[in-house]
Amino acid sequence: MQPEVERRLVHASGVSLPLAYVIGLFTWDQVRMCFVLGTLLTLTLEALRLSGLIEWSIFETLTREYERDHLAGYALYMFSSTVVALIFHPSVALPALLMLMIADPVVGLLSSSEPATVKPAYILFSMFGICTLIALPFVDIIPAVCGAIAATAADGAKPIIAGYVIDDNLTIPMVAALAIAGSHHLLVSLPPIG
Repeated sequence: MQPEVERRLVHASGVSLPLAYVIGLFTWDQVRMCFVLGTLLTLTLEALRLSGLIEWSIFETLTREYERDHLAGYALYMFSSTVVALIFHPSVALPALLMLMIADPVVGLLSSSEPATVKPAYILFSMFGICTLIALPFVDIIPAVCGAIAATAADGAKPIIAGYVIDDNLTIPMVAALAIAGSHHLLVSLPPIG
């Protein structure tokens, strides 16, 4: 199996925690606890990897070149997912997490051969469409669209700050959750028309 496909499968495997909540297997507090424990484990593994104390071949397969000497995308994925799970209500957190866990790897397979800093329009439209569909079972159309726009923007470009690539694993769930919650709050607080 190609490393890019393996990375995307690992990426999508995170859906198991939100799914466990949706089907009633876990409470939201249990999901949060799993995210916290997963983040602690991930940060420990990253500390060991970056210090050179462990050199597992799986790290060579699942990390990209620019991640070899920096925090890897999987650690940013766990950190941002945990922050979103801890801060936001499930109706906001779930679509934001699923945008990272489903939409990002699916769209990533479409664009894995694209080296551009900003992704092409068909990739952006695909990301937006998938994210909107993911959010609709959880929130109204306007928050769903706002969350999808935010996730698409985060996925569409990888800014580089001080030589470090700002990975969309960090930004997608956070900006999506903020956009969903913010637009919902704005809609609720607006006076009715007429």
